[in-house]
Amino acid sequence: MIVCHCMNIKDHEIHAAIDWMRASDPSTIISPGKVYHALGKAADCGGCMPLFLRTMRQNDNLAVPVELRGLRPAKRVSSASA
Repeated sequence: MIVCHCMNIKDHEIHAAIDWMRASDPSTIISPGKVYHALGKAADCGGCMPLFLRTMRQNDNLAVPVELRGLRPAKRVSSASA
């Protein structure tokens, strides 16, 4: 299925790029920009982004590596006094 008509990117190409990036570096964070770059393309109009992201999320290799989860400090909840 064609995901991006401007750049003629198909869903299987997105999955292949994600799989390749994860195999190359298991701890990499994979973003849409990195997928475009891996495919040698760049986003054009952005109309495909919702479908592009949905396609990426379907890939089991997209998950953040276990050793990188939880590194961000928890957000503090401040109670505002009125």
